[in-house]
Amino acid sequence: MATTAANISVEEQGRRLYRTIWRWHFYAGIFCIPLVIWLSITGSIYLFKPQIERWMDRPYNHLHLTGAHATPEQIARTAVIAVPGSTLHYYELPPSGDAAVRVIVGIGKKEYRVYVNPQTLAILHTVSEDRRLMTVISHLHGELLAGTLGSYLVEMAASWAIVLLLTGLYLWWPRQTEKFAGVLWIRTRSGSRLFWRDLHAVTGVWISAFALFLILTGLPWAKGWGGYFKKVRQVTGTSVAKQDWTTSRADALADRMAQNSNSTSNSMDDMPGMEHSGHMGHDMSGMMMAADRYQPFNVLVPVAATLHLAAPVEIMPAMKAGGTWTIKSDAQNRTLRDVLQANPETGMIVSRKNFDQGMILDRVVGTGIAAHEGQLFGLMNQLLGLVTAMGLLLLCVSAVVLWWRRRHVGVLGAPIPLARPRWSFALVVAVLALAVYLPAMAFSLIAVMLLEWAVLSRVPAVNRWLGLTAIA
Repeated sequence: MATTAANISVEEQGRRLYRTIWRWHFYAGIFCIPLVIWLSITGSIYLFKPQIERWMDRPYNHLHLTGAHATPEQIARTAVIAVPGSTLHYYELPPSGDAAVRVIVGIGKKEYRVYVNPQTLAILHTVSEDRRLMTVISHLHGELLAGTLGSYLVEMAASWAIVLLLTGLYLWWPRQTEKFAGVLWIRTRSGSRLFWRDLHAVTGVWISAFALFLILTGLPWAKGWGGYFKKVRQVTGTSVAKQDWTTSRADALADRMAQNSNSTSNSMDDMPGMEHSGHMGHDMSGMMMAADRYQPFNVLVPVAATLHLAAPVEIMPAMKAGGTWTIKSDAQNRTLRDVLQANPETGMIVSRKNFDQGMILDRVVGTGIAAHEGQLFGLMNQLLGLVTAMGLLLLCVSAVVLWWRRRHVGVLGAPIPLARPRWSFALVVAVLALAVYLPAMAFSLIAVMLLEWAVLSRVPAVNRWLGLTAIA
């Protein structure tokens, strides 16, 4: 009899734990699903950034060029004059011999991309970097076009999506190993209710590992988690002077401004009669001084073309007068990136640093980011990312259908709570590990628990609607 009672107790304990985790899964889904749908759609578009940008730039990629080309210095100077009050940020090598040259200039916190015909010096197109389609998609995906607040919301959704996936695997993994129907494949002849349940479960099982990878490799960009990661690196002695990714649009712009501010102010100080705003002027003396300023491009552009770096290749002025200029690959596949310092007068390469020379932690994160963006191993990487994003979308849609079919009028529809389970050591360790790794999840969990204790559970109507009351 004692053995039977013990077995019943263990069985009841397992049932309580299962119901509790189901409730976690449900409430996490309520918050996550809208944002996961948004991130899946915007992320799917961004996966194909190279193809989309080539299509958008097609009017400027195959020009009818018949005569001699202008010098890089003339092209750079023309681009700066085209945006009054601007300073040059970097010169981008054209993608082909008959393509327009892209020159990026800036005014304060704004950057502009100027497309220059390399033969006639005609300005073919000027666009704000923030208004380029893939930049907008990137900001929609990472910040919801809401800046720091949006980044925190995305991070919180990503953190709880991890909880959602892990609890989903626990809920739907078979307790008897011979029963894999409804776990590894969908039962199509057992009615619509079971079909939707299987569609949700089977999709989750097949894509969970890929979805977890996408989420984890996206966290370094988040404002909160990225800052948290930097502090951990400082404490552990693994930090670097400048990491190869930024945690917000503001940080990315600050890096660019720092790169160009010193070189701009120094060069302007050396030009009598020139305004410090960076406006190059249209008089002949100003043109000659601008020519001196940009003359190193005549030396460095041919050098950069012979290096065969992964596109896009950028050439940036020195950060201070007399310093070396930078030639770098800004490829989305970060494993192909190189950064070189060159003498602006002779074109001699002074130093070169490639991806493999970075710290192991930076290489791991950089490789993960390249895979996250679909650029690590070409088209197959893009298609794998697309399948994963569509799988997440299918998970969300099937979850909504399941909730709609089982809902009861007048309540949210959360699984009915049972008595609280006894937490095992393994479960406590798992929750603590997630809280340490995902601070946004930890803080939001504490906030929700305090809100439930202080307010939600004390208002009977809200308590009942949310399904917070335990059955006696």
